[in-house]
Amino acid sequence: MSEHHSCCGCGHDHGHNMARRTFLAAVGGSTLGSAALSGCVTAGAAKKTERPRPAAGKKELVVQPVLSYRIYRRAEKTSWRPWGALHTEADVDQEIGRITKELTELAKQAEFPVKILPVAKVTDPSQGAQVCKGNCDVMLIYGANGDTGDMESLISPNRYNLVFVRHRNGPVSLWYEIASPRLLRKMVDELGQPGLLPCDVVVDSTDEILWRLRALYALKNTVGSRIVAIGSASGWGAGGQDAPRIAAEQWKMDIVTVPYADLAKRIESARADSGLVTRTETEAAAYLAQSNVTLQADKGACMRAFLLTEVFRKLMSDHGASAMTICECMSTIMPMSETTACMPLSLINDEGLLAFCESDFVVIPSGVLLNHIAATPVFLNDPTYPHDGIITLAHCTAPSKMDGKRSEKVTVLTHYESDYGAAPKVDMRIGQPVTVIDPDFQSKRWIGFRGKIDANPFLDICRSQVDVAIEGDWERLAEEMAGFHWMLSYGDHLKELGYALRKMNIGWLNISETGAAKA
Repeated sequence: MSEHHSCCGCGHDHGHNMARRTFLAAVGGSTLGSAALSGCVTAGAAKKTERPRPAAGKKELVVQPVLSYRIYRRAEKTSWRPWGALHTEADVDQEIGRITKELTELAKQAEFPVKILPVAKVTDPSQGAQVCKGNCDVMLIYGANGDTGDMESLISPNRYNLVFVRHRNGPVSLWYEIASPRLLRKMVDELGQPGLLPCDVVVDSTDEILWRLRALYALKNTVGSRIVAIGSASGWGAGGQDAPRIAAEQWKMDIVTVPYADLAKRIESARADSGLVTRTETEAAAYLAQSNVTLQADKGACMRAFLLTEVFRKLMSDHGASAMTICECMSTIMPMSETTACMPLSLINDEGLLAFCESDFVVIPSGVLLNHIAATPVFLNDPTYPHDGIITLAHCTAPSKMDGKRSEKVTVLTHYESDYGAAPKVDMRIGQPVTVIDPDFQSKRWIGFRGKIDANPFLDICRSQVDVAIEGDWERLAEEMAGFHWMLSYGDHLKELGYALRKMNIGWLNISETGAAKA
């Protein structure tokens, strides 16, 4: 067995593999066998079929804005007035109107679902404690002035908290002066406010609020998310053996394991549904007729890949999941489906859902998180060795709609290692900025960098392959590489990733901020 087969997990049995003749006998012998080879149904009445609709998995982020303030009265010959430009209730009303307008515009800009609640007023700790009991994901505190206790009463370590202060866009805030020494550090040098970090304080810019909310939205939709794992949940290599446990404990992922025997029955049922077969063959023909798609593989394998896609969709729909992965994506799935899982996984990702090969839970949490941050499909890939500022990333399951809208050029080939089935070679946009993540085996520190698509080579490796120009110290990247599989998306999402990982107590090495590459 080749080294790559051992690495990617495609050739492992794990006790789940089923010989082709055994499978065919179990589900009906020669009748299904001939259907499998032709992609056509030989028996069963035609019937109307409807496409299953897997859960979208997009939970809105609920934000509670709060104006923390007090109105101070003149007292002769004493220091009665702290910093801050809210002096009357009319000033307060004007500021609430401004906050409401700013947040309304922010919500319109957000490409993720966010609900902004009405602005609450807090003038003492008891009011703050009542507001803190409310149901929201993010407490967005506008610290105009007031006592430290007012601010502390609003902050819970059990939710996300942001503090917004004004400087140049006025009216200037007291907490622009004292957010660090009084609130974060409690008048000592060490941080001491549970639920709030320096990175949670924003000055003036609603754009700075927006990208933080994007990261928090992604966390809400990643932590506790449900994913179907066909065969088993696993992790690549010796270092990845704890990955399913880490995903379940650290990321609270609800991993639903579906046995291969269940998948076999579902494939059998799909093939017996003549209406479904006809519809998926029609969809496959329409896909192949697109001007940007070229077929250089067996057409029947491509047709069967569309039927397998429907089986996967139904699995996700039945289990209320917006994500799936398959463990034995070669040695087990090929005898069952008479095609490969590559094309189905690509198609499902193009639909805005998540589908990963190899069931590698070392990298899967990073894919779910990046997908929700970027609001576009993500590409799970095998990295190579960085050199001269370039690294090649490749796999056989790339989405074609990497920007979430427009399909890139696709050549449908066989899966490389098996030279079988149907797999997309997606030519990604030359010059396109991308974000790349390298998670470590124990989920203690992830590495990330910004790059650009430099080329779409056609090497004798996995079919979708890109040369990425690394922005940053590529030699440092070579020294620090961890884990195995990586994740890629279009766009620059490093700020959001770093912020989200801070909330998860995961370290973050941003190669694009460690200095330019050495000459």
